Amino acid sequence: MNFFDLMCLAIVVVVTAKTIAWLIQLRTHNAAVVDPIWAWSLGSLAVLFGVAGSAPPEVRMLVALMGGVWGMRLGMHLWTRMADKPEDFRYARFRADWGDKANRNLFFFFQFQNLFTLILAASAFGAASYRDDSVPMVLMVLAVLIWFVAVVGEGLADAQMDRFRRDPGNQGEVCRDGLWRYSRHPNYFFECVHWLAYVPLAWGAPWAWTVAIAPLVMAFLLTRLSGMPMLEAEMAKRKLGFTEYVRTTSPLIPWFPKQES
Repeated sequence: MNFFDLMCLAIVVVVTAKTIAWLIQLRTHNAAVVDPIWAWSLGSLAVLFGVAGSAPPEVRMLVALMGGVWGMRLGMHLWTRMADKPEDFRYARFRADWGDKANRNLFFFFQFQNLFTLILAASAFGAASYRDDSVPMVLMVLAVLIWFVAVVGEGLADAQMDRFRRDPGNQGEVCRDGLWRYSRHPNYFFECVHWLAYVPLAWGAPWAWTVAIAPLVMAFLLTRLSGMPMLEAEMAKRKLGFTEYVRTTSPLIPWFPKQES
């Protein structure tokens, strides 16, 4: 399947996935369901590109496995985090601001997210899976190492935060456990690193430079648009000592904390 036809199929996949998410939130009144469905749909695109691409089989297999496992793990984590819980504050705020138009606006908001989903898939999975030549073994190993560090690091950060939240004694407190002592958003950091894993697989391909778009887009989304700005504004209202945490702790890249005043 050529790249254009595959992108058309990818559009059908993500539009269908987000429509299903919208229909679920109509029944549950929890729009956060779109988050795990986003991860699962993007992971499924990695498998799709891996199956239909033109690269040698070993490269396409890596694209499918790396993207598919990443999407499955993240989707399961996000589903567990939102299931049977109140709607995430971001979507609750949208619902309150939009009033009677909330369901209509949420549909278009979900579909708008597909623009970034397709950019991520085309730049990372597409650049790696549509090439005619083989990839040197050293670059394939490097891709797997980057992917492993990213997925394990993000999983560890998620587990540390989940454990912190389950302790009733931590209600209203700031998590400084494990990786969260060195970064205010270690999960976001490793999420950005994950998208670098496809760079070695695309190295030397005709459109290899486009693979750099994926980590840049993810970094923009997390640090400038829907991630850190909204989350930190909310945490400043609800978490005791958050201002001091911001002052002493690196925002994204893990680093040693500054001395508290």
